Amino acid sequence: MDEIFGTHTRKRTHTAERFIGTLRRELLDRTLILNERHLRRTLTSYLEHYNGHRPHRALSQLCPSQAEAGPPRPINLAQHRVHRTAVLGGLLNEYQIAS
Repeated sequence: MDEIFGTHTRKRTHTAERFIGTLRRELLDRTLILNERHLRRTLTSYLEHYNGHRPHRALSQLCPSQAEAGPPRPINLAQHRVHRTAVLGGLLNEYQIAS
């Protein structure tokens, strides 16, 4: 079988299956999808959250955009306020230091 598909294909398949499981647990099991348009909007919002704000274990709890730029500097939370942004109607939340 490896002669036909190669090990890279199996690795990609495994990665895709993990992502689909995450997508199902974090979004689809908690959302009633009304139609294709609603599905597309919901998936677009989730992918923006997944790639821009959600921490990933494989990236040492950084989101992909932080992994490219390097880890952020530590801050003293006692001196800053944290701003929460609801995503997908509050199903998910994103947190940032308030300016």
